[in-house]
Amino acid sequence: MFGKGIIKGFIETARNFAGSYHDPARMVTLQYPEEKRALPENSRNFPFLVFDGNDPIKGLRCVSCKICEKECPPQCIYIVNERDERGKPLKHPKIFDIDISVCMSCQICVEVCPFDSIKMDQAYELSATERFKKLILHKQDLAKSNDYYHRIHPTEADAVDAILEAERKQHEAKKSAASSETPPAKQ
Repeated sequence: MFGKGIIKGFIETARNFAGSYHDPARMVTLQYPEEKRALPENSRNFPFLVFDGNDPIKGLRCVSCKICEKECPPQCIYIVNERDERGKPLKHPKIFDIDISVCMSCQICVEVCPFDSIKMDQAYELSATERFKKLILHKQDLAKSNDYYHRIHPTEADAVDAILEAERKQHEAKKSAASSETPPAKQ
C-alpha cells in the first residue's frame, strides 16, 4: 500500500498532539511571569560579592586585591581601594562596580579570586524601565549574604565554607603557636 509510512507518521503525530494535552508529564509549557522554572545549580549569569555576617559592607570577603579587575577580559570590573586618613590602602574596596552591559559571564573573576568573594548569580531578570538604571552594579547591589550563596549553589558553598574554616583554624593555630614561642623580654 502506497503511503503506509505517511499514515503511520500522521497517527504518531496525532497521538503526541493529544497526549500533550492530557498527560501532566508532557505538559512542559510554563506560564512564565507567574511560574518560574527552577534553575540548575551550575547555572550562572552575573557575578556578585559574598559577605559574611549581618553587615553587607563590613562583612565583604573582598580585600580589593584587584586580581579580578586585571584578569577580566572585557575589563568590566572597576575597583577603588578604601584609604585611611594617612592615605594607606585598607583591606576592603571603597568602590566595586561591574558594568553588566559589557560582562560576558565568563566566570574568570570567580576562578582567580583567592578569597572566594566573587561568585556567579542566577538572577536573570535584570530589566528596568530606565535605560541606564541597572547597567552598572555597585558594591551595594552586588553584596549578597553567604546564606543566599548557600541557597543558589549549596554544594559549592558547603565546599567553600569548609575550606575557609580550615584556613581560619590553621591561621589561629599558627597565631597561638607564635604567641607561646615568644621569648621573654630582656631586662
